[in-house]
Amino acid sequence: MYLFAFLLVCKIYQIASLKNLKYLTMDLFNQKPKERTFQKFILEDGEIWFMPNFMPLSIAEKYLKKLLETINWKQEQIKMYGKVYDVPRKTAWYGYEGFSYQYSGILCDPDPWTVELLEIKKVIEYFIPTENFNSVLLNHYRDGNDKVGWHADDEAGLGINPTIASVSLGATRRFDLKHKTKLNQKLQLELPTGSLVIMIGALQHHWVHQIPVQRKIHHPRINLTFRTIKN
Repeated sequence: MYLFAFLLVCKIYQIASLKNLKYLTMDLFNQKPKERTFQKFILEDGEIWFMPNFMPLSIAEKYLKKLLETINWKQEQIKMYGKVYDVPRKTAWYGYEGFSYQYSGILCDPDPWTVELLEIKKVIEYFIPTENFNSVLLNHYRDGNDKVGWHADDEAGLGINPTIASVSLGATRRFDLKHKTKLNQKLQLELPTGSLVIMIGALQHHWVHQIPVQRKIHHPRINLTFRTIKN
């Protein structure tokens, strides 16, 4: 457990079950919620909410170390033009039982939630209380050579206008977005460790995004994208 608030409240109220994490909304991540606000980018056909200081540096470093060591990372492969290639990053899929996910021809069955993933999920949901995410896709970018190309999270299983919450841990990476048809509509963000991005509204239906190669980066990054599968 890395949440000072979690340990403190557990000691006072003798909370012993993960189901009580939903009550731990005071002094989240040992910060005051009022000190963290979203920068809101109201785009044409969607919205991006950005909180660069979602998580303190010390907490982000501990989560990064723990997730690198304990997550069931997989090296998936994709087939393109008759050839098989390694996906240029490692991935993992966690969530509640029964919420599988398929993208780029890869079928993901969920591993059960870890304590750390549930902690992060509950704090995100404190800031966007309309959501109750049932799964998370994790990406491990080993260095700046790992990437994800232009895409949208618009698979049928996510439904219409999905809300996706993205947490970054580790090396700062660039996050590019562009409109599918209105080529002058673009946005670029630098995502530091401990930052949170919320993609809202029709964004996934009208925009694509990527994490490009940045060869000067030599440190790892983990990205956690919390989502709700509708099946």
